[in-house]
Amino acid sequence: MSKSKFNLIPIDESLAADVEDDVVAINRSAAVVKGGRRFSFSALSVVGNRNGLVGIGYGKGREVPGAIEKSVKDARKQIMRVVREGTTIPHPVEGWFCSTKVRLVPAAPGTGIIAGKAVRKVLERAGITDILTKNYGSTNALNVVKATIVALGKLRSREETVALRGVTLE
Repeated sequence: MSKSKFNLIPIDESLAADVEDDVVAINRSAAVVKGGRRFSFSALSVVGNRNGLVGIGYGKGREVPGAIEKSVKDARKQIMRVVREGTTIPHPVEGWFCSTKVRLVPAAPGTGIIAGKAVRKVLERAGITDILTKNYGSTNALNVVKATIVALGKLRSREETVALRGVTLE
């Protein structure tokens, strides 16, 4: 995952203690060898503090616990800050990754997270509780999660937009 696409922040020890992890998907693949099948596993994890920080990671290993451990370690390296407005996002946004498009739309308080499994886990870890989402194209968990992260990286607060445009709001 390219680090230049996202507004990644360096994580320090105080933030690492508050971060919770969650496994989004575990995949098994098999290689046929002389003695039978040799299995390997991959894991996709999301970490976040439910207060604006979220990161995703991907790890592979010969055993499930090893793959999960590697994915969580990778996710802790890729934590980014998410712009929120109360319990939702400031404006509608779309994120693309490969053939997957994810649309995120702000919702009124009390709506909840209207999303599929992969998008829901990312948004829960980011601390967003009221949002509408729609997934287009591929439903591969890895692509959906990365498209969601791309969309969250495109969010801008009102103050950032005003500063970029060089105007004043009344």
